[in-house]
Amino acid sequence: MERRDFMKVAAAASVLPFLRYLPTEAHAASRDGVLVIVSGHTINSLDLHRQGTNRPSYEVTVNIYDRLVRFGLKTLEDGTISYDSTKIEPQIAKSWEFSEDKKSITFKIDERAKFWDGTPVTAHDVKWSFDRAVSLGGFPTVQMKAGSMSDPKQFVVVDDMTFRIDTPIASKLTLPDLAVPIPFIINSKVAKQHATPKDPWATEYLHKTPAGSGPYKIARWDAGQQYVYERNDNYEIGTKPAIKKVIVREVPSASTRRALLERKDADLYTDVPPKDVKEFKEQGKIKVSGAPVDNCLHVLGLNVKYKPFDNKKVRQAIAYALPYKEILSSGAYGRGEVMFGAKESKPSTIKWPQPFPYDTNIEKAKKLLEEAGFKDGFETTLSYNLGMADWEEPTALLIQEALKKIGIKIKLDKIPGANWRTAALVEKRLPMHLENFGGWLNYPDYYFFWAYQYGHLFNSSNYKNEEMETLVEKTLHMEVNNPEYEKSIKQMIEIAFEDVPRIPLYQPYLDAAMQKDVDGYSSWFHRQLDCSTLRKS
Repeated sequence: MERRDFMKVAAAASVLPFLRYLPTEAHAASRDGVLVIVSGHTINSLDLHRQGTNRPSYEVTVNIYDRLVRFGLKTLEDGTISYDSTKIEPQIAKSWEFSEDKKSITFKIDERAKFWDGTPVTAHDVKWSFDRAVSLGGFPTVQMKAGSMSDPKQFVVVDDMTFRIDTPIASKLTLPDLAVPIPFIINSKVAKQHATPKDPWATEYLHKTPAGSGPYKIARWDAGQQYVYERNDNYEIGTKPAIKKVIVREVPSASTRRALLERKDADLYTDVPPKDVKEFKEQGKIKVSGAPVDNCLHVLGLNVKYKPFDNKKVRQAIAYALPYKEILSSGAYGRGEVMFGAKESKPSTIKWPQPFPYDTNIEKAKKLLEEAGFKDGFETTLSYNLGMADWEEPTALLIQEALKKIGIKIKLDKIPGANWRTAALVEKRLPMHLENFGGWLNYPDYYFFWAYQYGHLFNSSNYKNEEMETLVEKTLHMEVNNPEYEKSIKQMIEIAFEDVPRIPLYQPYLDAAMQKDVDGYSSWFHRQLDCSTLRKS
């Protein structure tokens, strides 16, 4: 950033009304046990089960509620702390046991688990919370179904401190699906007091008044401005957070977030654009921590319901025309894992994501386009999400320029972030578009379940392939040590290589920037912040 540009954004930041919540504490940043975080996200609910709750609100759930189990942590080679998809640890459940046929899991509740009002967490609370998750509909219900949990009859109270889940089939996804944000445990006694015949699950009450047991409580929420976490000093089932109070400011402008961090009015800046990461690293005054997002890809989606993207050769031509290296260097500023240039047309491993067998080859792209009947190219629209403009805008410009070389003329379509999900994922009406999806459960078949099965939310390309459908259904619950698993996954990846309805650009990083005295940041698959591990050195 040029000095004159920094002075402009710094001046803009200086006139922002600073936090209304105890301004003296905010100004002290973290000197007295207070951590100030700046984020571009705006939460719209404190209840993740409520239909219409947005992605930023997942963060609140992670910090104020507990689950039966959680994923552990690991330290990467560069010292970054990341969640560990292979390690499942106790949270409210102190132990669990599978039945011999693997169709039931019995959990023992930790007697130390207490809700904020001091009442013990029981199996009745777990059942009510799980019944709620599978009954309210929307994303939470679909996510529970991925773990083979869809019917309240599957959730059994054995006794006050013993809870059992029965599944119709043995599934490798059931236990890890209990560690994602969705199956959080609510104080059912409090919630039932505020339920009504029209609102039996107390969605209106829990929307603004959480009833949890987690390491933090919500002390304040000013919609569109800030929310404040306050430490639960009676937390006993895990390490008590080091930070007493966490203030999360909602600052839409990335340049203003950066200015607030650089002048030390903020301690931590989440979801940092790649350009800022590069410059922070070069300057050395701000600490950056980040890791590749598991099971996640930035892609160019080609909607097969729209001509000429129903033609496989057209899709392959575009895959050969893309300027991958420029996108990774100029669009992602190097903060991404390479997903192009594989030497073989068939996968040799089931690692996912893995590079596709395409690289920039304009002559090959022209030949394929001619074979498809489009020697002179065609005109189309490339849509992108203004809410992710930091990477999507430069990427869209690079793609526009590159495809011009093979005769494809592109008009850029900028869609406001608030409208993106409806246009791209619900209505699936964008012919060519930039998209991002990361599967919460770190298995390739889980990614294909969401992004390649027809009708599923993240299949924004309207792609349908009967062989792919069969392979996904076959593998989704299969154990990875089954001899058929590797063979089937390789077939799925080979189909994705060949058909390319989604052209991978790179695997993105999730980055956070912070003052040098902030430690304990961890990178998570859900891309939200776990405040419980943060501390000041």
